[in-house]
Amino acid sequence: QVQLVESGGGLVQAGGSLRLSCAASGRTLSNHAMGWFRRPPGQEREFVAAKSWSGGFTSYADSVKGRFTISRDNAKNTVYLQMNSLKPEDTAVYYCALKNRAFYSIYRGLEEYDYWGQGTQVTVSS
Repeated sequence: QVQLVESGGGLVQAGGSLRLSCAASGRTLSNHAMGWFRRPPGQEREFVAAKSWSGGFTSYADSVKGRFTISRDNAKNTVYLQMNSLKPEDTAVYYCALKNRAFYSIYRGLEEYDYWGQGTQVTVSS
């Protein structure tokens, strides 16, 4: 089994920044792709960003391009989401996700991931 622990959510004013972290652990953890998703109030969970294990491939949702940056530290099995220029519409519960045994690829679909974090609330006030 693999466990994901997220941190870094909170309340911020529009235009501000937050950095989310997600640490993975587990006996069966191997090379893995990671992603961030979010569920805005009253909406479905949606893709935000993803990064391959190799680090060579990255993908962002159009709504966050140029404002959010996904990065990872493979030595720590941790992925980060730096969120700048936050907008009220970024308010959501943010989830990290992991697809085990994946080296070069990135994944944008919810169903493609094997494990999920518990979610962390991000609230952006206007």
